[in-house]
Amino acid sequence: MAYDFSKLKANITETEEWLMRELSGVRTGRATPTLLDGIKPEAYGTRTPLRELGGISVEDARTLRIIPWDKTLLKTIEKAITDADLGVGISTDDQGIRISFPELTSERRVQLSKIAGDRAEQAKVTLRSHRTDALKALETAEKAGGIGEDEVKRLKGEIQKLINAGNEALVKVLHRKEEEIAH
Repeated sequence: MAYDFSKLKANITETEEWLMRELSGVRTGRATPTLLDGIKPEAYGTRTPLRELGGISVEDARTLRIIPWDKTLLKTIEKAITDADLGVGISTDDQGIRISFPELTSERRVQLSKIAGDRAEQAKVTLRSHRTDALKALETAEKAGGIGEDEVKRLKGEIQKLINAGNEALVKVLHRKEEEIAH
């Protein structure tokens, strides 16, 4: 009986994608619409992602412009951005909202690097739990009599190789983000 690694591989990929999404929300020197992904203003009786309430565009390296499709939501969107405490300047006009991101200080860059490191550590912990799950499934299969002892040893090595590769990928994602924060 051959052991199926597809679930473990899918979990590793999912963890890496989660880390990339998390780090995309960590602000660097450039303004990107993904920085606003976590903001969900109260609209029409439900919390709605900001990107579904209007167009978000980049005006320049440190300025985003939000033009809501329903102008009555301007104050609600402005309040949600203020409540998110992103450390940005907000100005409203009759057309929409302009969000200005201040220049990053060296203290803030250090803070952002720590946040990125914490998120990467969370991802590594998740990988370790995926490894534990895979090893338990392997032991269950061994007890059921489907896999021999030598084969179990070899498969445990394969699982560890996949986890090591996943960890390396997470470290690369983190280093890219740290480089982005530093510049």
